[in-house]
Amino acid sequence: MSEVRYQGHCRRRTYQGFSLVELMISLVIGLVILGALVTLFSSTSRANREMATANSVIENGRFAIQLLENDVVHGGFWGTHVPVFDDQTSEEIPADVPTLVPDPCLTYNTANWDLEYVDALIGIPVQVYGDDVFADATTCDEASIFVEDDAQPNSDVLVVRHADTCEAGVGACEPDAIGNLYFQSSLCTTEDCATPPDVILPRPFVLDRTLADSTADEALFRFRQRDGEDRATKRLFVSNIYYVENRVIDGQSIPTLVRSAFDAGVPAHTPPEPLVEGVEAIRVELGVDNLSQTGADVDFSAQVAWADDTTRVVALNRGDGMPDGLFRLCSVNPCYNTDPVQDALHAFTLTNVVAVRIHVLARSRDETRGYTDTKTYRLGNSTTVYGPYNDGFKRHVYTTTVRLPNIAGRRLRP
Repeated sequence: MSEVRYQGHCRRRTYQGFSLVELMISLVIGLVILGALVTLFSSTSRANREMATANSVIENGRFAIQLLENDVVHGGFWGTHVPVFDDQTSEEIPADVPTLVPDPCLTYNTANWDLEYVDALIGIPVQVYGDDVFADATTCDEASIFVEDDAQPNSDVLVVRHADTCEAGVGACEPDAIGNLYFQSSLCTTEDCATPPDVILPRPFVLDRTLADSTADEALFRFRQRDGEDRATKRLFVSNIYYVENRVIDGQSIPTLVRSAFDAGVPAHTPPEPLVEGVEAIRVELGVDNLSQTGADVDFSAQVAWADDTTRVVALNRGDGMPDGLFRLCSVNPCYNTDPVQDALHAFTLTNVVAVRIHVLARSRDETRGYTDTKTYRLGNSTTVYGPYNDGFKRHVYTTTVRLPNIAGRRLRP
């Protein structure tokens, strides 16, 4: 208590605080505001998590599609080389038509990689297997490239082959290295490219390893540019195997798109490396061009037959670059067979692939609280029904169709 004097008068001044009721009201109001802020923060955090989850599904699916598409579109690119069976300017009966479906993991040596096998590698740039038959149909399991127990069931295996799109030692492309496997071809004739000129080579290309001795290497990679003087370019041999594998990441089993790349220096396929997490399955369908523009069957056992030999616009026994009928699903109707006769038929089918349709089932990496995926999914013409998974992962299907310009473009006529 204090006193304050004003002109001889004394006035007592008192101090007063909040009453209990006022304090309780203030606390209630503060709690209401705090609760509202917590709710807003929680709602915002949940929305952000949902946004991140949705974005992860979109990113996983689109990235997987883009990766596969960017590789498939180069399938069948062999520099300047055009197989005789696809060269409509040739007047020869093709001798390089694939007669077998190549094993993508076959050990590299001169005995295994004979002329027949190399013709198949060059003429069949895209192969597809069901996950349940890939180990039995190839030697990839023996090379630890594919472990059947780790592979995601009901998902395809895609094989893509081509020459590197850059020339060895040009620009950012790695220089020509001793021991690497390279492909070399030229536009000059077989006789002009031979060394010596009177030696007839079996094929107008070389697929071999660079030799340490420069003279021997010059004799091995003997092809020249069209001028017949400058040495033809060398390109790395590229082969990639894609499939979905269950991988344990941070204690969680996550289906992941993986790739086994061909190491040209070994040369052999390397163990698979992860590319995109959250890929539940891939299905690949093949567009086969087995009919000519007139509807007749493609026949490589004879030289090109023209409807009008003077204009040479419509080929009667060659494809027109367009898929005929439904796209083929190799996981349902296998594109390989161990029987030689059937294998030759499958090789003929794969030789005429001009388009690839890719389906990707992507899922989020983390589950969404309060969400249950009760939907079912279909990938292309496959009868397999994926789901309902009845879990908290969000999923989406992505599809794209890729034209193989290096094959389809050769068959198009003006």
